[in-house]
Amino acid sequence: MSTQRNVLQFICPTGFYGAERWILALAKHLPEHHIRSDLAVTLETDSKDLELVKQFKACCGEAFELPMKNRFDLSVVTQLVELIRERQIDIIHTHGYKSDIIGVLAARKAGIPCVVTPHGFENARDLKLRLFIWLGCKAMTYAEAVAPLSQALCEDSRRVGVKEQRLHYIQNGVDLSEIEAIRQSDRVAAKAPASKRIGFIGQMISRKNIRDILDIFNTMAGDDPNLELVLLGDGDERQALEQYSQQLPHHQRIKFLGFRDDRLELLKSFDLFVMSSTLEGIPRCLMEACAMETPIAAYDIPGIDQLIEHQQTGLLAPLGDKAALQQCWQQLLDNPAEAKQLGVNARLFVEEHFSAKRMAREYDELFRQLLGDS
Repeated sequence: MSTQRNVLQFICPTGFYGAERWILALAKHLPEHHIRSDLAVTLETDSKDLELVKQFKACCGEAFELPMKNRFDLSVVTQLVELIRERQIDIIHTHGYKSDIIGVLAARKAGIPCVVTPHGFENARDLKLRLFIWLGCKAMTYAEAVAPLSQALCEDSRRVGVKEQRLHYIQNGVDLSEIEAIRQSDRVAAKAPASKRIGFIGQMISRKNIRDILDIFNTMAGDDPNLELVLLGDGDERQALEQYSQQLPHHQRIKFLGFRDDRLELLKSFDLFVMSSTLEGIPRCLMEACAMETPIAAYDIPGIDQLIEHQQTGLLAPLGDKAALQQCWQQLLDNPAEAKQLGVNARLFVEEHFSAKRMAREYDELFRQLLGDS
């Protein structure tokens, strides 16, 4: 009979985005017969009623909120160590720069292994944020294992100093059951019969480069009165993006919807899912769009190219070439049969290579290896 192991997922959440949903997908699919999954999150002044906490408690295990007096309160390390000892945690699994710093320190004090999963490296312009990211990357090098979600993230991890023997590539996965249930159902967000809905889901931060989406849409909207743009998500740049959009001639057809409970129904209603990121891991929102058979157009960058092969599972344009990306949008909107086939191809590809069950199995093997279990 195998020994039960207790794994603590730890994150400093910024909302309910890719990393938060990823934690749910992993915890739901880890084998319950020998792994107990707990969750710890930091609770800051502007965070309450966290969606991740609600959903984790509903389907995965116990969740614990650790109050922080400010955005980087190192006293939370002591709280985390106490929780590790109280819950008899065997491994802490961290997600994000702040979580990595705090988690590695707590793991060292508690005497347990730390696994870090990089979800993406930020190319921030702010000097303070860049220093903070540097500290997070340094902390990562002291973890017992670093498990990037893509080959590109493996290379990034090597560049910040992670030793090869600590690097374990586990390809990203997504919980397809929720998406498949919506795809097969009659549930879809309503829209005008003649409208063509272009959509984006994700964090509104600098590396998502959302202004390119707004510019391309505004150019195309002048020629097609049926186009609308829907953006789901929140983040540091949302206010500035909304202000920028208000200056555009067709701003009345641009909708910033924030976080939505009917996210998947809205995704199903998109005629086109678009991204213009300059840096990514393997975006969960993109995997979900693939699984929903939503046609996709994006810039060709590492991470995105793990999911989208040009003219096979979507259309890609060179990074920064807005004219080429606009042509991709137009091609998919003008050729619904081609767009549908690319969507089907994308779903089949994701189902084969990016399932959460396969990902959880590989993490289970990593946890066993670190703990010396057979």
